[in-house]
Amino acid sequence: MASDRRFRFGAQCSYAGSREEWAAKALRLQDLGYATLCVPDHFDDQLAPQPALTAAAAATTTLRVGTLVLGNDFRHPLVTAKEAATVDVLSGGRFELGIGAGWMGSDYQQSGIALDPPGVRIDRLEEALTVVKGLLAGGKFSFAGRYYTVTGHPGTPRPVQRPRPPILVGGGGRRILSLAGREADIVSVNFDLRSGSIGPQVGVTATAGATAEKIRWIREAAGDRFDDIELSHTAYLTMVTDDREAVAGGLGTGFGLDADQVLAMPNFAIGTVVEIADELERRRDALGFSYVIVGGECFDAMAPVVERLAGR
Repeated sequence: MASDRRFRFGAQCSYAGSREEWAAKALRLQDLGYATLCVPDHFDDQLAPQPALTAAAAATTTLRVGTLVLGNDFRHPLVTAKEAATVDVLSGGRFELGIGAGWMGSDYQQSGIALDPPGVRIDRLEEALTVVKGLLAGGKFSFAGRYYTVTGHPGTPRPVQRPRPPILVGGGGRRILSLAGREADIVSVNFDLRSGSIGPQVGVTATAGATAEKIRWIREAAGDRFDDIELSHTAYLTMVTDDREAVAGGLGTGFGLDADQVLAMPNFAIGTVVEIADELERRRDALGFSYVIVGGECFDAMAPVVERLAGR
C-alpha cells in the first residue's frame, strides 16, 4: 500500500521548567525541520496542553502545534472546540486537534473522574466529535445527545484554518480506529490501551501483523475517504545505534517479543540513521504511515532522520 504522501515529523514534548526553556525547545524543533510540536494530556508532571501550545506557537513562526491527544472525558466538547479555535487564531492557523477517548487509569484515579468501560468512552467521544466539528464550522450550533447538549452556541471564535483545524483521533482498538476512519483527518495508530496502562500485555497489540490489521479496520470504516486520511504513528523510543538487534532484543524482553518483532513495530525506531530511515520508508510503502511523531523527548537523536526524510 504505497503512499504518495510526503513525510512529516512531529515531536511529543510535555515539560519545561521555564518559559525560556519551553520557547527554546520549540525553536529547536522548528530549526531541526520538525513540522509539529505535540503535547499529551495527562495529570502527571507535565505542562497543560493548550497553554503550552499557545506559548510554543508564540515563540515560533512555522512550527505547527497539536494535542496528542486530549482526553475527551476531561472537558466538555464545547470547551474543547473553543480552546481549539482560540489556539488556531493565536497561532495563525497552525493548530492540530488530537482527541481520544481517554485511557490512563491514574488520570481517572487522581481526578476522581469515573473511568467508564471503553465502549462508553468511545460513545461519548463520537458525540464529542460531532459537537466539536459543528462548533468549529462556525454559525449557530445546537446538539442534543445522550452525553452532551449544546444550545444555540454561535461557534466563536472562528478558527483561521478552513473548514477547521485538522482533527486527529488516536487509538489501538477496532472500535476507536473505525471511528477515526469515519471522522478524523489524521489517524494515529497506537497500542491497544484499554487495560489503562502500558506493560507486557500491550506488546502483541502493536506487532507488524496487528498493525496491518488496524490499517484494514481504518480502511474499511473510511471507505472512499481513506486516501484523504493522513496515517500517523508515535515512535515512543528512538535510539540511534550500530547494534539494533541487541537493543531490540532487550526491549522485547519486557513485551514478550523477539528482536525482529520489536524492530518491525511502528512504536520504536532503532538502528543507524540509514536503518531507521529505511524502516520508515518501508512502513510508509507497506502501511501508509507518513506522519511520524517522535516521543520521549528523543527529537535530537531523530534529527538526522528528519533531515533525511522530511518533505520526501
